[in-house]
Amino acid sequence: MVYLDNNATTPVDPAVAEKMSNFLKEHFGNPSTLYPIGRQVKEMITEAREMVAKALGAGRTEIVFTGSGTEADNFAIRGVLDAFPEKNEVIISAIEHPAIIETAHYLEKKGVKITYIPVDKYGTIYLDFLKDAITPQTALISIMQANNEIGTIQPIEEVCKVAKARGILVHTDAVQSFGKIDVSVNKLGVDLLSISAHKIYGPKGVGALYIRKGTNIWPLIYGGHQEREMRAGTENTVGIIGLGEAVRVLRERGDRDKKQVERLAEKLKKGIEDNIPRVKFNGHEKNRIKGTLNFAFLGLEAEAVLLALATKGIYVSTGSACSEGAEDVSHVLSAIGLKPEVARSCIRMSLGRFNTEEDIDLVLKELPEIVEKLREISGLEIDEED
Repeated sequence: MVYLDNNATTPVDPAVAEKMSNFLKEHFGNPSTLYPIGRQVKEMITEAREMVAKALGAGRTEIVFTGSGTEADNFAIRGVLDAFPEKNEVIISAIEHPAIIETAHYLEKKGVKITYIPVDKYGTIYLDFLKDAITPQTALISIMQANNEIGTIQPIEEVCKVAKARGILVHTDAVQSFGKIDVSVNKLGVDLLSISAHKIYGPKGVGALYIRKGTNIWPLIYGGHQEREMRAGTENTVGIIGLGEAVRVLRERGDRDKKQVERLAEKLKKGIEDNIPRVKFNGHEKNRIKGTLNFAFLGLEAEAVLLALATKGIYVSTGSACSEGAEDVSHVLSAIGLKPEVARSCIRMSLGRFNTEEDIDLVLKELPEIVEKLREISGLEIDEED
């Protein structure tokens, strides 16, 4: 199996699986209880929180564990709006993850004004548009650090400078960037930041929201006193332990992973461009997550390419896993100016820790032949300019 869909989810690292397995065998106490078996679990959660905080350059009390990156995104946006009832405007980019986009659509039905910042052909937001979009009613700006479909990295530091000058809070969805590029909350200047465990070789069903100390935000879930009363409900203890261990491994081998992924991704990109005619690369050539490759195979339907690759044991995607199965063209690819017929030909390949040289060699062996055969069948002649 050649797995090239690491932006959708990553395999659980063996060290993480072992840590979680041992925890399940040895610990069952409720961390909210005062007796020893509960306090032991509480201490382990605290250790995981410290690990996440250190990785982000944050304080331990600034980390709130959530059920996912999507929940963290919802928490950030809706929590800020609840805290500022006198304000009813939110600014996001046109290429946010569905966790943000669909939250925005929900809020629009509730009367909140959402401003969508357009992007250029590389997927980079227009800062001048952002500056002009801010009003006294703006409660929050939420711009993802790196796009999940094309990998383009946004100028979050500049966004924060613009926002701070106007006294506006900033949230960034760092689910796809955490572990791949620098995600220092103080360097970026953000007030809120979301991460997810299953994108960094941890378990599904757990994430975290960084909330800068002093930020005015209300809880998303009410109930008990867990997570400093910011996220009620008995903690997903084994998931949190897994997230903490995934971050520990990440800090230990992150640079090594990054170099390997970038080297293999460059080999894959060059091999595709050199050996397959009529392909179009999407995203910024330099300012992007290097392990994310998005290509339009002009004249083909992406699903046909995906399924043909799957018969060879090679797994890729057509975009966000949270949008797979949707009939509409990717909103990200539409936002960067691709025509529908071109957008429907796009395949995303995202590399990760466990990819090897042999993986890339196999893809470069099979893919050109697959594309050639499918084009013979389709008979379509679609160029980028059409």
